[in-house]
Amino acid sequence: MFVDDITLPTMFLGLTIRSPVAKGRLQGVVCPEMPPSYTLIKAEHIPGTNQLEDFPVPILASEELSYIGEPVALLVGPDAVKLEEYAAQCTVIADEAEGGFSSSSPAAGYIAERRLCIGDGDTNTIFDAAKTIVQGVYRTGIQEHWYAEPHGALATFSDNRKTPDKIVIYTATQWPFQVRRSVAGVLGLSPDLVVVEPSDLGVHLDGKIWYPSLVSCHAALGTFVTGKPVKVVLTREEDFRYSPKRIGTEIEIRSALGESGELLGTEITVRADAGAQGVLVDEILDRICLGSIGAYTHGTVKIEGFAARTNIPPQGALAGFGLSQGFFAMERQVSRIADTLRQDPATWRKQHRLRRNGSLAIGIPLNEPVHLEQVLDTTAAMGDYYRKWAAYELLRGRRREMNWEIKDAPLRGIGIALAYQGSGFLYNTVDKGAYMVELTLEKDGSLEIRTSLVSAPGYTELWRTSAASILGVDPSLVRIHREHTDAVPDSGPAGASRNSGVITKLVEHACFAIRKQRFRDPLPITVQRSYRQVKKTNWEGKSMDQNALTHLSWGAAVVEVEMNTVTYIPTIRGVWLGIDGGRILSETRARKALKMGMIQALGWASREQVSYEKGKIPDTFICNYDIPTLLDIPSLEVDFIKNDQVPPKGIGELPFSTIPAAYLQAVSQAMDHAFETIPLLPAAIREAELLKKPEAEP
Repeated sequence: MFVDDITLPTMFLGLTIRSPVAKGRLQGVVCPEMPPSYTLIKAEHIPGTNQLEDFPVPILASEELSYIGEPVALLVGPDAVKLEEYAAQCTVIADEAEGGFSSSSPAAGYIAERRLCIGDGDTNTIFDAAKTIVQGVYRTGIQEHWYAEPHGALATFSDNRKTPDKIVIYTATQWPFQVRRSVAGVLGLSPDLVVVEPSDLGVHLDGKIWYPSLVSCHAALGTFVTGKPVKVVLTREEDFRYSPKRIGTEIEIRSALGESGELLGTEITVRADAGAQGVLVDEILDRICLGSIGAYTHGTVKIEGFAARTNIPPQGALAGFGLSQGFFAMERQVSRIADTLRQDPATWRKQHRLRRNGSLAIGIPLNEPVHLEQVLDTTAAMGDYYRKWAAYELLRGRRREMNWEIKDAPLRGIGIALAYQGSGFLYNTVDKGAYMVELTLEKDGSLEIRTSLVSAPGYTELWRTSAASILGVDPSLVRIHREHTDAVPDSGPAGASRNSGVITKLVEHACFAIRKQRFRDPLPITVQRSYRQVKKTNWEGKSMDQNALTHLSWGAAVVEVEMNTVTYIPTIRGVWLGIDGGRILSETRARKALKMGMIQALGWASREQVSYEKGKIPDTFICNYDIPTLLDIPSLEVDFIKNDQVPPKGIGELPFSTIPAAYLQAVSQAMDHAFETIPLLPAAIREAELLKKPEAEP
């Protein structure tokens, strides 16, 4: 059930009053005369801490204003029509200041910086002696999550007579215990007096990690002040304008190549727009930097990363926490290197990939052998890549000879890209990563699994099947609790593939422990298993969780396109995705999830255009935001490299880390022009084509 479907007697509704300026000082909020049943709640009414737990986000702005749309007050009342009428008459008085909207020169400065040098060589010397230098600047646009239901929350007092003062929160969240702690902090309560009942998430793409906590705090504050159940559900437009988006990046890469085309040195500069408050900024910036190194042997690498604090809403994660933006840049750079050397991009990748039993460039060892050549060849075979690439290269050569005037052959191109995905976060902000699951084998032979991360039916079935297999019980006897926070342990945030890569392992370890005890100890037997970080210090003295990167899944994508030279709209002839993700517990569910990701990755790469102008999303982007429809979905194929000896690993982010770069390479080959920015729109393709023909009319 969605939040908006829940209705309680005497329930009030809440509307958010928002900042009209991108930067400034709040002087006050003036509202019209209203009946006593309507209440304007401001920061001064907050009884506890005016900030989310774990994140530097104010619940209601009290002085400093950081972006257009920042919550400054909450208007609560019983009637939706009257509430909107009164809200429209409210005036926010602010002293406006000049805002910063660029990640390259933000007025508010950088919220995080990274500097890292890997290898013994000096990059200046290496570039001076290089045989070839290839450089490019790669940009990724922001992407909207487009949830099934906009963010919302309902708060009420418990009807349990034993605990009449408990606050109960209904919200769609990936992290129920973060909601619990935040609401408790805002109301000045013990967390034991807050209960979170997760509602249906739908397809969230990691966009409901922290923002539901903010909306939940608003609803809880309304209930605390009025004594009534309060529901706050954003409108679709509010959600589009103010909720976090996939963070936008600009990544510059210079590569120094040797005689055989090998990478002698690489210089990488990352710029990311983190928005107003830098939520999860360390996690996202470091993942962008990691992705921008790719899966190759570099020699010496120099990385500088900058996350800008700008006056747009706080930006965040979307299926990858930044890794996909980094991989897009490096995979486009690798394809440009291969084009410069007149080599097949897939062959270059195989020659310069990470070795079979190696480590990542930052020194974290890989626990399983790496089969990158097999991943690349498997995916290439699915799409007949090698034959098509050679044929399309010949056609590109003919077009050059004929001054791009060939009329009797279609313009086609094909691209390939490679990426990896970890399982879990590099950094955990709460309890040092001591998250757990709890399993109980009952006297009747049934098994109960308690975890706060039951966020998708697919994982429920996977855990049930795996547990039943280990303990030798019927799957129908395995029950998985999807209950409130009082009934399950804190399993941490459901993101970064923790459901498959971390929680699945904890469930299996607990099952093995029960299996050892079941014939010597009386039933019921309860076992808890928790996850703790294994820290490794990397750049800037920060300690990452090594576990997040030691068990990697790998994927490659091939995309083929045909160009329409009238509309300059590419037709996608096929997308092929090859996955090495360890033991696949359910191929049917894995294919379904990956194909959904493939569609969304194509949308990010080719059409989903949205940006901020002076801190605000123009109306045209809201009205015309272009997500793929059923009619736009091309042929999609997924294949798995079977490896049942390796535990299950996260794979859902791989489409976003591979398909955009493969898509741009395909269009680049077809049009004989190196495109560097996504989304790649027809206007940009047309402009590049006209540059080849200066005599043509624009």
